[in-house]
Amino acid sequence: MSYDLRPGLSSRPPTSDDAMDPRNRNKLNDRVVRAAEAALAAQKYASSIDVLVGIGWLDPGAVKRWRQGQVGYLEAVVQANLSRISEAMKLFRSWARAKGLVPSETVYVARSRSHLRFSKSGNPDIEKLYRTHWVSPELSDNKRKRLAESVSRPPELVVIRPLQDAWTCHRCDGTGDLLIMENPGPACLRCAGLGDLEFLGAGNALLTRRAKAKSPRHAVVVRFSRTRGRYERQGLLVEPQALADAERELGEG
Repeated sequence: MSYDLRPGLSSRPPTSDDAMDPRNRNKLNDRVVRAAEAALAAQKYASSIDVLVGIGWLDPGAVKRWRQGQVGYLEAVVQANLSRISEAMKLFRSWARAKGLVPSETVYVARSRSHLRFSKSGNPDIEKLYRTHWVSPELSDNKRKRLAESVSRPPELVVIRPLQDAWTCHRCDGTGDLLIMENPGPACLRCAGLGDLEFLGAGNALLTRRAKAKSPRHAVVVRFSRTRGRYERQGLLVEPQALADAERELGEG
């Protein structure tokens, strides 16, 4: 089944909710426009996520979990049904075209380096609509490219040093000193493909920067502090060769 994605038409199959009361549609349009205008003023572009967060349907914490790969698809954590989401996105695109903004498709990547999914259906056309940012024509091509690259950059991998030893890998039923949180539960570093990385403790900022730059795979190690009530950085996991090269360059090997 395919849906008509022409401007002004829904990217979803029609439902009984599609005939929205004009007054409600106007109210939603006002909310969408305010959210989009605020995003555009702050960052010279507006995205679907900006609008959904701005109108209060999407919690920023849920976006963070989705970016980290802990949520299967973004629509699962949007506090509205698919018909309402579709209507809001149509209003957003109409506003963007009326403002003369430039569409720019952006790749969203999880920390596992896999592409993130927005919609329940996974329809490629719907995914593209979600990924499209609407950018101010005032930005040069180079600035648009840099902007797309910065947004596409995946969040850093975060590895946890647990306070207690009583945890089990959801993949192999094993355990260890470090774990990484995945959607089904904690995973050991071996199952997460990080078992060969070497720990570099915090304290030497220059060595950390050098080793991180040389290591295609790296992860931040954190541990929860009960006294401060937050996770604190303990160091970095990097590839052994990258660490050795960085230490040799700095005369620390």
